[in-house]
Amino acid sequence: MKIDLTGKVAVVTGAYGGIGEAICKKYVGAGAGVALVGRNEEKGRAFEQQLKDMGADAIYIKGDVSSKESMEKMCETATAHFGRIDILVNNAGVNVGPEDRKYIHEFNDDQWHRIINIDLNGVYYCSKPVIRQMIAQGDGGKIINISSVVGQVPFRNQCAFAAAKAGVINLTKAMAIEMADFDIQVNCICPGSTMIPALKDLFYADKATAERMLSHIPMHRTADPDEMAGAATFLASDEASYVTGDIMTIDGGWIAGYARDF
Repeated sequence: MKIDLTGKVAVVTGAYGGIGEAICKKYVGAGAGVALVGRNEEKGRAFEQQLKDMGADAIYIKGDVSSKESMEKMCETATAHFGRIDILVNNAGVNVGPEDRKYIHEFNDDQWHRIINIDLNGVYYCSKPVIRQMIAQGDGGKIINISSVVGQVPFRNQCAFAAAKAGVINLTKAMAIEMADFDIQVNCICPGSTMIPALKDLFYADKATAERMLSHIPMHRTADPDEMAGAATFLASDEASYVTGDIMTIDGGWIAGYARDF
């Protein structure tokens, strides 16, 4: 299936590195213009130039998804540049590293607020102005929220991330119900273990740790970011015109059931 997004404009948060970067490249390859949203201006500008070198209409917009004002300004900037917004990917997200993974009664309050503000509130703050723009355009739109398998099956010592990502799943469903009146489809992708730089360093640099992780995955491998990007491209296309409120789990079978023998 060859997907054509020619003439479409996508806003992607957390746009450089890992899944966000792969999604942007897939969208550009399908003909879309892309607004890259993130806080690191140096990385954002470098990725913007990389996409332009590929022939894309791309713009980096510095923005903090946890700030309502920042996201309103982001939407204004993207609309001023492209004239419209057709696709929104709420990809920005954070979690704690191993040293901060604690039982809930020991979990750091500042880390709790940071994760909730970016991973959950960020979807809310970014979606609101973009939805208003889509409604004003009058011809629908596509919103893709990136959650996690941790939002479906919580992991130990990650209470904030589990709560935020579970919230994104139900927020997706609520948005889908409401936005159907405006022909805006809202769906969610729940990645499993995906080989992005941070995860590689965290779980797969050490052979023993890597083997423990892979023992839980029936397909016995991690995902490539392109495999998430392919799903995001499908959901952004006319091929998914009757798909809304869907929670697409892409995890190699991880949460389908027990993968190990007893």
